[in-house]
Amino acid sequence: MKSKQPPTNSASFFGYARNAFTLSGFRRLLMFLGRRINAMSYLPKWVILATLIGLVAGLGAVVFYETLRLSTHFFLVFLAGYHIPTPAGEGGKVGSASYARPWAIPLVTTLGGLLAGWLVFGFAPEAEGHGTDAAISAVHHQPRSIRVRAVLVKIVASAFTIGSGGSGGREGPTAQISAGFGSLLARVFDLSLEDGRIAVAVGIGSGIGAIFGAPLGGAVLAADIVYRDDFDFSALMPGIFASIISYSVFGSFFSFRSLFHIDGGYTFHQPLQLIYFVILGILAGLVGLLYAGTFYSAISLSRRSKVSRKLKPAIGGLCVGLIALKFPEVLGTGYGWIQKGLNGQLDNLSVAVLIALPLLRILATSLSIGSGGSGGVFGPGMVIGAFLGMAVWRVLLPVAPGIGHSPVPFIVVSMMATFGSISRAPLAMMIMVAEMVGTNNLLGPAMIAVAIASFISFRADKSIYKSQLRNRDSHVASKLLHKGDFALLERVSQAMQEPKLVLEENTSVEVAYSMLEEKRLPGAPVVDEMGTFLGAVYASDVLAFAGDASRTKIGQLADATAPGCQVTASLAEGLESIYQASGKFLTVTDGNRLVVGILTVGGLLRSYRSSLAADIGQLSKIIPSSETVELTVRENSPVKNRKVGEISLPSGAILFSLKRNRELILVSEETVFLAGDVVSAMCKPSGVYEMKRLLEGEKEISEN
Repeated sequence: MKSKQPPTNSASFFGYARNAFTLSGFRRLLMFLGRRINAMSYLPKWVILATLIGLVAGLGAVVFYETLRLSTHFFLVFLAGYHIPTPAGEGGKVGSASYARPWAIPLVTTLGGLLAGWLVFGFAPEAEGHGTDAAISAVHHQPRSIRVRAVLVKIVASAFTIGSGGSGGREGPTAQISAGFGSLLARVFDLSLEDGRIAVAVGIGSGIGAIFGAPLGGAVLAADIVYRDDFDFSALMPGIFASIISYSVFGSFFSFRSLFHIDGGYTFHQPLQLIYFVILGILAGLVGLLYAGTFYSAISLSRRSKVSRKLKPAIGGLCVGLIALKFPEVLGTGYGWIQKGLNGQLDNLSVAVLIALPLLRILATSLSIGSGGSGGVFGPGMVIGAFLGMAVWRVLLPVAPGIGHSPVPFIVVSMMATFGSISRAPLAMMIMVAEMVGTNNLLGPAMIAVAIASFISFRADKSIYKSQLRNRDSHVASKLLHKGDFALLERVSQAMQEPKLVLEENTSVEVAYSMLEEKRLPGAPVVDEMGTFLGAVYASDVLAFAGDASRTKIGQLADATAPGCQVTASLAEGLESIYQASGKFLTVTDGNRLVVGILTVGGLLRSYRSSLAADIGQLSKIIPSSETVELTVRENSPVKNRKVGEISLPSGAILFSLKRNRELILVSEETVFLAGDVVSAMCKPSGVYEMKRLLEGEKEISEN
């Protein structure tokens, strides 16, 4: 395919800007900006990117905050006649003392769930559940993958879910807004895989920092929340810059007051309370585990149910509405109830009710979000912690000397410990809660409770965020390169192939499918008239197209979030991208976003094997006297239906790939062996028998 070459790098920004009023001109302007940004050193590059992310994070938080406020007013105030309490930073309203129309509460929560379910499962199923986990998944599993549509659906669906009384946090949608913009930057500026990851992580932290008025906590969260047992230092400095900008934008529209207020402040002066914080830490860790366990049990139960996915959030909403008839504390975000607890306005509740509230809030969140509704789990985690702190203080008050006459320290410390432990981000959570309550005087004494709660969740190896990786070495490319599997290849350019087909966006769907069928390809990159890479289209999507194939242009089906990388990218980036693309092809572009190659698992392995054949000395460094074997997984194989990571391989053995139904799959620890899989591996001669026993089974070996 012949295409026009874009102007050279010497062209000025203003030259591009003058022609940016057409679609192709705008694309060329973005191309120019992307080239310039990628060529910059670390500091100026991240000043620009972090500024853009911070601005969008702040504005996104404003948009969602207002959308949620209007939704809450419509559902709960207008339809149900009920005013929920608000925290001090949002007016400090005490809320309604009782329901004006009790019968309307279950109806309203059901209606909100129904609308959210219809919107999510009708337009963007990936907007289901809590947005922060989806954003963390994007950090690790293709930073370019967050669709703009999913962000828009998330905003409205979360407003329906939470505004109608569903138990959810507003941090999830705001995190997905700013993370989605980071993902968009990764696509349009063609950022490297590592820069794309940082951009999405920074979006998570700056969005949450803005909506909670906690910029430092948001910055630390960007680096703390993406791993279970590690800290991403590369996201910290960009996160600080983006968070202060997003905080400034959000505060300019509303206020710079802390979300919660403590009357008279607080000063720690009772060392004896540390003993009680030990007890609180133990309980917080256990309640955190209960929260995560109940939440994911609800998700599992919902997915097994035969009810339509669009109706499940409505059923969850109905259950929450029925609980709320007796316990209004389960409705909405619940931040107003935290403020009432800090003000001592819940001291008249019985001990039994206080003990029940954290459990009921766990149940309500699991029903609201676990059923398929949309919202965050961060906010409910803080509310659960606050209720737990109030309950512990009340139980200990009559019998514990030196406990104090205020529940404030127990509420604040429990908020930090409960969600800090189960989110596996204790440091970020401590800083964030301190900013939210407007004092850091409790950071010191809180450390003991947070540490104990974190030890409990770490020991159980549980997290509320399923998408977190264990550490930075958990990325598949890191594992493969660390083991030496692909040590002979350094750049994507060494493994890519010339594209067999590149489709122009104005090609009809009918013609495009014929071309894919003729060349027997699973898909192809799509470009505009200038040759600029726009995305990829897959044969399965074209085949499933139900419209007029002769008139519809293939550009309308192109997936803009399709994985890609630059020709100068390291093999680690190519490996990670193609793995996270589930083995689909990877489009390789040059600095002008022109398609120059295709990277596939098969091409990668062929290049690697060629490199091995050309360098026997290097091979001996990886596995001395190694043998290459190709074995088929049999029905009686001990590895059948088990993950690679669960199997003890012979010493020095390396699994390359497996072929399943004509598809070549790159093996990772999560790959599950199925009967019929043809596995390519390398091992020492002494390990060949053991490999055959594992893959083929004892019977087949004896027969051979």
